[in-house]
Amino acid sequence: MSLRKEHELHGRRFGRNLGVGLTLAAFIVIVFSLTIVKVSRGDFQMVPNTEVQN
Repeated sequence: MSLRKEHELHGRRFGRNLGVGLTLAAFIVIVFSLTIVKVSRGDFQMVPNTEVQN
């Protein structure tokens, strides 16, 4: 129980922060899923560097 009533600015700020957080989480999920699909398809190969460097 708080002693003072919460200001309406805090409610709007929480809503904005929640929206930014959900957008960031969705972006992370998209990038992670695309990475998993790319690696599991089999066309991702690490090519060894065979060039001689001086």
